[in-house]
Amino acid sequence: MALHTELDIYKTGYDLFTRVTKIVENMKRPFKHLIGEEIVRETAKLLILVYRANIADDKAPHLSVLIEKVKLVELFLRLSLDDEKISPRQYYGTILLTQSIGKQASGWRKSSSVKRPSHGGQGRHD
Repeated sequence: MALHTELDIYKTGYDLFTRVTKIVENMKRPFKHLIGEEIVRETAKLLILVYRANIADDKAPHLSVLIEKVKLVELFLRLSLDDEKISPRQYYGTILLTQSIGKQASGWRKSSSVKRPSHGGQGRHD
């Protein structure tokens, strides 16, 4: 098992985390406290969920929550764009990262749910 910090999904998540932190720093105070800080918190939770999924035997529940959190971050970013609190360039730069995280999490969840023979053999031996 690889360290969670070596996984592509973690690296992408960390890139997203650093970007949203810088974006939120420049938001005006009322919106920053109401929505901006929530974006940063939810993005940090994505990184924790990658860690939890990596160490868990049953990865699917953690990855399902991760995918849900990605959608929440995307919603907050869309609201920020619509309210002109972030630029279209900032929005699209972060959305590319959230989409990548979502795709990686979906693929990981799918591959982790594939049943493998517990006996280590080569199929049926009737």
